[in-house]
Amino acid sequence: MEVLPHFSHVHPLVFNDGRSHKSEEVYCCACGELVSGPRFSCVNCGFHLDKNCAEAPVEMNHPFHRKHNLKLMTSSPYVEGNPICGFCNNICEKFVYHCSCNLVFHIKCAFLSYKFLVKDFRELDHQDKPISFECHSQELKKVQCFACQKSLLESDYISHDSGFYLHKKCFELPLKISHLSHRYHYLFLQFNSDHLPCQICQETQHQGLVYCCSTCMFVIHIECVSPPPTIEDPSSHEHPFTRCLRQFPFNCDVCGTSGNYVSYICLACSLIIHKKCISLPRFIKSIWHDHAISHKYFVVDNGCTTHDCLICHKEVNIECASYYCSKCKFIIHVNCALQKARWYYKIESKDDFDKLLNAMLEVGTMNPSFSVRKMIKVGEKMINIEIEHFSHQHNLVLSDEVKEQRYCDGCSQLILTSFYGCLECDFFLHKSCAELPKKKQIWGHVHQDPSVLTPNCLFRCSICHFICSGFAFKCEFYLCKEHICLRCVEIPLSCMSGGHKHLLLWYRTYFGQCCNACGNSIDGHAVYRCKVCNFNVHSACVNLLPQTTWHKSDRHCLILTYHEDNDYTQYHYCDVCEKERNPNTWFYHCPICDNSAHYFCVFRNIPFLKRGSEIKESDHPHTLMFVEKIYDYPECHKCGHRCMDLALECLDAECKYILHWECSTAFHFFRTA
Repeated sequence: MEVLPHFSHVHPLVFNDGRSHKSEEVYCCACGELVSGPRFSCVNCGFHLDKNCAEAPVEMNHPFHRKHNLKLMTSSPYVEGNPICGFCNNICEKFVYHCSCNLVFHIKCAFLSYKFLVKDFRELDHQDKPISFECHSQELKKVQCFACQKSLLESDYISHDSGFYLHKKCFELPLKISHLSHRYHYLFLQFNSDHLPCQICQETQHQGLVYCCSTCMFVIHIECVSPPPTIEDPSSHEHPFTRCLRQFPFNCDVCGTSGNYVSYICLACSLIIHKKCISLPRFIKSIWHDHAISHKYFVVDNGCTTHDCLICHKEVNIECASYYCSKCKFIIHVNCALQKARWYYKIESKDDFDKLLNAMLEVGTMNPSFSVRKMIKVGEKMINIEIEHFSHQHNLVLSDEVKEQRYCDGCSQLILTSFYGCLECDFFLHKSCAELPKKKQIWGHVHQDPSVLTPNCLFRCSICHFICSGFAFKCEFYLCKEHICLRCVEIPLSCMSGGHKHLLLWYRTYFGQCCNACGNSIDGHAVYRCKVCNFNVHSACVNLLPQTTWHKSDRHCLILTYHEDNDYTQYHYCDVCEKERNPNTWFYHCPICDNSAHYFCVFRNIPFLKRGSEIKESDHPHTLMFVEKIYDYPECHKCGHRCMDLALECLDAECKYILHWECSTAFHFFRTA
């Protein structure tokens, strides 16, 4: 009786030749597969290993990972979660071969890759016959060759019972090659464990095999070993590009970044570019700009000024390529414009580009939200003093006198400047809110069709995620239900803030600092940054905190204040929550009463719900109205606590129904949406 002590089990394993006629089904504890042949088993606790798994070496010198040996482990090498197999791309739950390079394989996948890619060709041809790519095309549309990661439908392939697929041409690849673009060392067929980009096409292939020089960290994809000598793409450039395999540094005339290996040259235009840049689109519509923009090899500027990319805010060399809008001098790096596929779409022709540009220019002017009923001339300007707005049944009259607390029915913010008001009912709009177009393209929104201005909404803004009332720009793209509040419609790429003396620039994400406004981390958030000094504020702190607001704890308006001038610590307290305040962050202050408050105590996460707006609740028969009690605090009909903050009160005077906003079904709907 053959006995095998195995490192994975406390008891010795006894050999079983698998010839027994018993119907017992056992599964290998190493690979998880049903054992149908010889195995090693523990007679005490039902532990089984397939003979091949039991005899697997503790360390494997895999020919496609020459840097280190692979070590056999009984479970995931990571503290949390199961790794993904670098061969089959499925989760590893049992025995694995692992390398410190974070390369992990199922035990069977390590054997299979070794067996199929190293053994003699004739043996493979005998066991697994090549299949024509014309067969089974429907079933194999999504299946890729393990080696090159391309579709099996491109050429004849080899299939194995385990689900392993390989192009016949990839199976016949040499294990090492010499290449004109890397003349110092041989390139070996390897797993791309360092996830290096190909030096020909600059794309990164994470799975499968590549030709690699580990010493120089040089990688070429299998299909890039012999790139085409000439490439033509009339939609991007009128002349063909010719390959140059010599290694020399160059600056790509299409994307503006450097290269050092294979290049393509247009002899007619004296252009030298990366292979991947040959088919870059000439015209695109970017989510970061209102108009369509075009690719330029250089930009002529008679003013000799510097030009910063409005995405990354680094200088754009106008002698190199960029995407440019001639209407408003908008300019961005090519790689910034094309960084993510959802940030743009390609425009096929110059005619389509011109049509789209004209359409974008007409969006605002062709869709006014009001008609003028009366106007007067003041100096050289004509001023609309009475309008008919699509959102209200009565005419609205312009006023500059702000005598009492009024909130805009468009943005739900306090009115402190010129506004349009209804003489028959309590309906008010900031002048700027009243003049918004009915259709507008939303900057940064993935769907670039104009969104529609929709009144009387209660919604959760898709950008700032606050629950808001009033006007919303609604995306009408198929199945898109996003609503965007008026504050997030216009996010400036740069701004001045009272909290800082320099210009602040908008960054989509930033890491490693804290917000100078609220003191919280800015990691992963959109921020405004100063390029001159280390000043950072969340985009939300700049765009959503109003300069002037009101709170029931003070009779006067509160002013957004950026610095605490009083050094005495007894003044560094919030007069709303009576807790300590950080004197280095922004706060609200009443200069008349000398009261100060945290910004979050003033708003309590509900700054954009207009008091007085109405709502229907599913569990109450009457219409409810948003209120905020100042002196009398009735009990909530749901939780029994007093309504000291925002509440919903029944408009039926005899009903006496009131509940906290946070106790309402509408609130919970928006919180979970």
